[in-house]
Amino acid sequence: MSDCQLYLISPLEVGGDFPARLEKALNAGPVAAFQLRVKGLDQHEAARLAEPLQALCVQLDVAFIVNDDVALAKRLKADGVHLGQGDGDPREAREELGRDTQIGVTCHASRHLAMEAGDAGADYVAFGAFFPSTTKQSEHQPELELVQWWSGIFEIPCVAIGGITPENCAPLVDAGADFLAVSGAVWNGDEGAAIKAFTEVLRG
Repeated sequence: MSDCQLYLISPLEVGGDFPARLEKALNAGPVAAFQLRVKGLDQHEAARLAEPLQALCVQLDVAFIVNDDVALAKRLKADGVHLGQGDGDPREAREELGRDTQIGVTCHASRHLAMEAGDAGADYVAFGAFFPSTTKQSEHQPELELVQWWSGIFEIPCVAIGGITPENCAPLVDAGADFLAVSGAVWNGDEGAAIKAFTEVLRG
């Protein structure tokens, strides 16, 4: 059995029946974290949509992470914030959010960016996209050895992201990824079945 855990990322559309879908997913197997990823909404609307999702995460003991938006994370008292390379400095986010908040940083395929993020106090680094993704276009495609290198040297957990499915994730788990960030593989079909399929691979 691996120590690798699931890190679920929302689709861009989280209204309508999405809270029910999230509940189904979180009840289908262990999920360590859920990231709210919405774009182009004002903070008030984003907070309104977040409310039922965050409540579910609290109830089921899943970390609730906000993508790219330190101010929204602070408003919601989220468990964490995930920063892209253009979304601000982890040190500033730490000052804003306090030391108990998880701060993750996208590091693409770069050892240098990952070490910089670690020095700046990131709680985890994210590498990807490992596979072609329908969720988000990426020109970066790291090799598996990046995960092996990182997990062999550093204590800071690493998240593998990008086009990950139950069928292709085993090499990432074997390489030492601490978390698999998954989105399309779950939301583009039956979310309960997808979580169960990932769980079987992770239980090995």
